Amino acid sequence: MTNGRTRDALLRLAVFALLGSGVACNRNDEARAGTPEGGGPGQGGMNRVVPVEVVAAETGRISRGVTVSGNIEPIRVVTVNSQISGGVRAINVEEGTVVRQGTVLAELDDREIAAQLASAEAAWEVADATFRRSEQLRERQVITEAEYERDRAAAAAAAAERDQLRTRLGYTTVRSPINGVILEKNVEAGDAVGVQTGLFTIADVSTMVVRVRVSELDVVDIQQGDAVDLVLDAIPDTTLTGRVRRIFPAADPQSRLVPVEVALTDASARRARPGFLARVTFALGSKDGVLLVPASAVVRDVSGEAVYVIADDHARRRPVQTGLTSEGRIEIAQGLEPGEVVVITGTSDLRDGTAVRVMNAAAGIAERVQGDTVP
Repeated sequence: MTNGRTRDALLRLAVFALLGSGVACNRNDEARAGTPEGGGPGQGGMNRVVPVEVVAAETGRISRGVTVSGNIEPIRVVTVNSQISGGVRAINVEEGTVVRQGTVLAELDDREIAAQLASAEAAWEVADATFRRSEQLRERQVITEAEYERDRAAAAAAAAERDQLRTRLGYTTVRSPINGVILEKNVEAGDAVGVQTGLFTIADVSTMVVRVRVSELDVVDIQQGDAVDLVLDAIPDTTLTGRVRRIFPAADPQSRLVPVEVALTDASARRARPGFLARVTFALGSKDGVLLVPASAVVRDVSGEAVYVIADDHARRRPVQTGLTSEGRIEIAQGLEPGEVVVITGTSDLRDGTAVRVMNAAAGIAERVQGDTVP
């Protein structure tokens, strides 16, 4: 009985072993069938095909520039203040009025000062006549030297009082100190103003300027007199011209930015208005005959900069050194030759040796992709 039971147990174990090996084989077959193109499991298989777009590296010209923004301003802005207190009798200009130097802007009430001046002139005439008689009497030694000096001082004081009132009377007529345009009018006829009350703001618009702040790394390539391009947000389809008027001597110690003033003159100045936002582009240098690729071709990681070169339907990682970047293109200083085909889209899915399918290759590029050999 014991031997029979033992044989039955061994027979059952053998059956279970055969069934288990069959299930394992089936699972292995299913796993191999689910692996893309025979590669390893997951998306990291070296035989996975990645769709990419490519372009051939070519030589050309590249220019480096920097664009900064600032507000259009008149080259000079002058505030005209009242020099005396009194009432405003008349206002002769308004915002936007073009004025010349000496144009009468406003008139203040001058009646009180005019009366004071008339009294002062009469007093001066009396004092002056007395002084002249004293000169004659002195020559004849009729009066003493002290009496002569007294009359001379009185005449001088009367003349000073007269001149002071003449000056104050002149202040009642407010004139423009420069050629320009009225930006602000702060008073109306009938207002009472005090000494140093702001009456008008006048802008010299013969030259308009934009003051921008440029990085210390870029300002070293800018010189006084350099031509620049400007685009106004108000006139986006038109490029205006200007010149660097001055470069300030010091950078801000916190931001490391240097103020640069760009002047617009003639037609450009006439199209711009104070307060417009301008985008100023400085040309910082250019190179001819350099190797160029789209900036999207360059990948950067902890090991440095590189591009993916395509040959025999595979991507090969190629370390490179880059130079200037402008308008979506980048200079390749080392690591690439003219005509080599590089990936411009799909680089994030690539590793060295990844199989690729080129989606945009023209006939010439397709031949190089299929026929080149990359060591």
